[in-house]
Amino acid sequence: MNVAYSSSDRGEVGAWRKSVPVLLQLLCDAELGHVQVLLEYHLPYSPRRVDALLCGVHPDTGSPSYVLIELKQWENATMVGPALVKAVKRRDQPDLHPAEQVRRYCRYLLDFTPSLARRPGSVKGAAYMHNALRTPEWNLDEFDYDDFGQLYTQDQLGDLVTDLTALLDPDPRSTGAAVAAARELVEASQAPARTLLKTAAESFAGRRDFVLLDEQKVAYDLVLQAVEKAERRQPSEQWQKTVVLVRGGPGSGKSAIAISLLTALARRRKRALHATGSKAFTETLRRYVADGSDRAEGVFKYFNNFDNVAPNTLDVLICDEAHRVRDNDHVPARWRDRNPPQVATLIDVAKVPVFLLDENQAVRPGEAQTVQRIAEVAAAKGCRVERVDLDGQFRCGGSPYYDEWVMRLLGFLEGGPIRWTDLADGAEDEYVVDSAPSPDALERWLCRQAENFGGTARIAAGFCWDWHPPIRSNGKSTLVDDVVIGGWRRPWNVMQGHQVDGVPSASYRASDPAGFGQIGCIYTAQGFEYDWAGVIFGSDLVIRDGRWRAQPEKSRDKAVNRTPAAVFGRLVRNTYKVLMTRGMQGVCLYSVDPETNDFLREYSR
Repeated sequence: MNVAYSSSDRGEVGAWRKSVPVLLQLLCDAELGHVQVLLEYHLPYSPRRVDALLCGVHPDTGSPSYVLIELKQWENATMVGPALVKAVKRRDQPDLHPAEQVRRYCRYLLDFTPSLARRPGSVKGAAYMHNALRTPEWNLDEFDYDDFGQLYTQDQLGDLVTDLTALLDPDPRSTGAAVAAARELVEASQAPARTLLKTAAESFAGRRDFVLLDEQKVAYDLVLQAVEKAERRQPSEQWQKTVVLVRGGPGSGKSAIAISLLTALARRRKRALHATGSKAFTETLRRYVADGSDRAEGVFKYFNNFDNVAPNTLDVLICDEAHRVRDNDHVPARWRDRNPPQVATLIDVAKVPVFLLDENQAVRPGEAQTVQRIAEVAAAKGCRVERVDLDGQFRCGGSPYYDEWVMRLLGFLEGGPIRWTDLADGAEDEYVVDSAPSPDALERWLCRQAENFGGTARIAAGFCWDWHPPIRSNGKSTLVDDVVIGGWRRPWNVMQGHQVDGVPSASYRASDPAGFGQIGCIYTAQGFEYDWAGVIFGSDLVIRDGRWRAQPEKSRDKAVNRTPAAVFGRLVRNTYKVLMTRGMQGVCLYSVDPETNDFLREYSR
């Protein structure tokens, strides 16, 4: 038996020691010892890994045959929804049914592997709870099993062996063909990564849906369960509203969940709306996802659109980027005296309010919403609260390390900064991290990457330069080159409310092909993604004696630079964290401060 495994997922070693020997012994007992086993098989553009992928040939056709296996050490599990289970001694939030988990891994693999998509019958999926005995009270048989998702327990070992030998030829003379099948899969070309906007537009049009994985699907299912519960209640029945809180870092799939829910609820003819606090993100969703249709403005809203809406008018309100929901402490007193906190209004307006947030992406005073704060308001209103934590990120090439690298570099995690090559050493991590000696070199790097590897590129910078409206001369508007670093001069994106021929508005700078020539700031970058990200650190955040020092006097963001020093320090680090996590394939960093640039160049190696 040839066993290949990834050395990159170090946290799984303990699980391997307990589960993998069970699988390998099972294969030997089933006379499948010649089957090729890929352990911790990395799904493209994601942080997810299949526990084991068995490669062989089908006994009847001789064609390549693949079986994805998820191994569970659980001793029990009880159904708590159509595809959700609770396992004793596990975390508070439900888990995806193991068969649903592996089913979605199969779909995801087919989605990004064209050679397999042409013959989907060659892929099967199974979950094996090797420490559990199946009992009727678990209700696990209520799940809708299929070829992509089967479940076996310890007492069903014989069934599992029978099914595996029906999919993988037990004849040892097929060893060479099994090796070839494994090589074919490992070397198979992958479909290009799709942007959030492109997939969202396809989902909205009913052409293609997001394949939500693991906790993403748990959050999605919890919302639909809450909707069904609200729908079943009788008029005279006392009803407890459910508020769903979903927390995840950059690229963890929050917006994918939001769009998936929006399209699914629309198909069910539910009144569901999407809301954010970002003009750029909302306008872009209206243009690219809803294709500028008449209903675009009616579907994609702002948080402040619901101040005068009657309670429970909506079936579902999906609050994306909910960390930007405003605190009353930062609104005019005359408004504060007459209105409840904005989060309370958003809870009231829908039968099922959904909040998706990243507490480390708050970049302005008043954007201080946390899971705890929202849960406290919900509890005070007598609501039931469901919480889901998303782990991993799907944006930066699915790199399991890049988010950790950023968090350590900016001082959000203990352990201090670490060189990128040291952190990703020996890992199958293709995300590109680099730095540049000058802004001109950074710009050339982006152009070279986009030309050689394809995709979009954008530069974003800290808000450390004045931002002027376009100059009007001879009936023509021209952008001002505000961002000046030595001899290098570039304009900011167009100021809101202004137009310049041939240049996209501020809201579309990140998504319009003509947006490369302008420098974006946090307000036109947050919520967006592009293939290649260039980030310019301004003088508002510098390194001194190996530690970050915030310099609010260097910031031109009046909404932020007047805050107390400690608050500014947190917000400005959040800002650069957001800018550094926009790239899908790679990032290049530069700082105008020489000491800081030396630091970036040292740790981006």
